[in-house]
Amino acid sequence: MPFSVRSVVPATLAACDDSCSFLQSGFWGSFKARFFWNARAFLVDWDEDVTLPLLVIRRRLAPGFSFAYLPWGPELPSHFVGDDKAKTSALESLAIALRAQLPPDTTFIRFDPPWASYGAETTSPVLHAPFCRSGADIQAPDTVIVDLRPSVEQMLSDMKPKWRYNIRLSEKKGVSVRRADASGIPAFYKLYQETAQRDRIAIHDIVYYETLFSHALEYGPQAPDIRLYLAEFVGIAIAGIVTIFYKATAAYLYGASSNEKRSFMPAYALQWQAMKDAKTFGCMDYDLFGIPPKSDPKHPMAGLYRFKTGFGGMVVHRCGSWDYAYKPLACHLFRLAEGFRKTLRTLRKSFRKGSADS
Repeated sequence: MPFSVRSVVPATLAACDDSCSFLQSGFWGSFKARFFWNARAFLVDWDEDVTLPLLVIRRRLAPGFSFAYLPWGPELPSHFVGDDKAKTSALESLAIALRAQLPPDTTFIRFDPPWASYGAETTSPVLHAPFCRSGADIQAPDTVIVDLRPSVEQMLSDMKPKWRYNIRLSEKKGVSVRRADASGIPAFYKLYQETAQRDRIAIHDIVYYETLFSHALEYGPQAPDIRLYLAEFVGIAIAGIVTIFYKATAAYLYGASSNEKRSFMPAYALQWQAMKDAKTFGCMDYDLFGIPPKSDPKHPMAGLYRFKTGFGGMVVHRCGSWDYAYKPLACHLFRLAEGFRKTLRTLRKSFRKGSADS
């Protein structure tokens, strides 16, 4: 008998603070609500009397059209055992149950399931009909996760030799890493703007990052620990990262670096400090949060793959984004437009990389 949803009832956002992922937390929902998303929480009653929280955020596409999004949701009952088809069936039952709870202008619901395969050579889990692959992923489906449970010495030993060397080199060059408070955000953002221009990536306005930190302070004891680390040389910030420590997992959210002193390897020192602090905090995993799907020197982000896989973690392939259409034609047109924009961005990055290599 297929595993399915028996009921979905509205709940407070605070109910989602029991979720395993920060992307499904009440904190994240209330944070995104400050940037044009409508955040709603539900309690999902699965078969066998298992009730789990669910965060759904919704955004307008155009007058009369909106879409709902489940970042790394849903969380399935721990005893659920099933293949991709069984999970697809469970997800379909949830999509059907949610439709009555969502506004009538909801065009489709987008899922980013947390299910994954482990190992560089494995293939990503997939959903089946009636789900369709989204035109673009919202969360990066491929990542590297470093196990923080071994000793610090063992974690270093598990890295590639060049990564251990670069961590030590950064220290010898006089780079220091410190945890900064919100007053360090302007310095980080200046570096982030340099990075965005260099790597052709889109970033939010500085208010977004300032609000992330202020919201964590305002939210209360259930808020995750948002941290800013700055790497400095003679008192000047040359690189920085933003991380989030939430329950058993720490994640690297944003990274920035100057065009100067890159040979001092500050990025290695930053990640190493964050990993050690996450271990002390009690986290068991450190998610480096996004790599290309495989090692491909022609990929415009090939350097990112090399950098993140050198820290001794495991390559993980998640499902990526999948859509369940409530209004099939409108959903199809949006997906085509989204796919076109993604292709255009990739071509621009590839062109820039080709120009730099020529």
